Amino acid sequence: MSRVSLPRSSAQRNKPTASCAEIDFFRLFALCFGRPSRERFAWLRGRDSRALWKQFGRDLGVEVKLNRADTFSDYFSYEAAYIALFDVGVPQPPVPLLESAYVKRMAPPEIVLDCVNFYDVLGLRPCGCAFPPDHLVTQIEFLAAVRYLHEQQSDSQKAEPLRRLECDFIDRHLLTWLPAALERMDKLAPPLFPTLLRLLTTLARQELDKLSSSTCD
Repeated sequence: MSRVSLPRSSAQRNKPTASCAEIDFFRLFALCFGRPSRERFAWLRGRDSRALWKQFGRDLGVEVKLNRADTFSDYFSYEAAYIALFDVGVPQPPVPLLESAYVKRMAPPEIVLDCVNFYDVLGLRPCGCAFPPDHLVTQIEFLAAVRYLHEQQSDSQKAEPLRRLECDFIDRHLLTWLPAALERMDKLAPPLFPTLLRLLTTLARQELDKLSSSTCD
């Protein structure tokens, strides 16, 4: 749905690392679970990335044990692991990043349509050539867009529907399948990805609790 940069590129290594409060973590997770790239690998394996995840874990109350040995040794092992985990397998990949692979209360086309209906509220159209509408990356990019609009809205009457939209989407979609995906990931225990998925799942739960208990003044 949108394109953003990693918090820090290799050309910016002498600049201060952004604090957790300055980062849109839904969008950052969308980048981390996006298609492998050398830029993404370099950042994920770097010192700044490990420090950021550890600090974010402390903020969420999640212990993060992540050092250089817990990441991939080179780009090719990272790319191969991504493909083997998320893209290929019979009858499906070991950990598909698609809601329709886990949720059985609705047929896959119904899940996709319901996601698209949410996106339509903001006039967003997911790029199907990149990821399907019920893919993790598409879903959390949508949440990042909702959150941005919500935070920028000074009119409480207009902000309240955005709060409900984010709350409903997390409850109706994201958290219906992320815990099951995390359970599969933990059993396989590849480097890095279980930590990222656990942090994302915890973030979604805490956001849902916060949004559910709050109303706009």
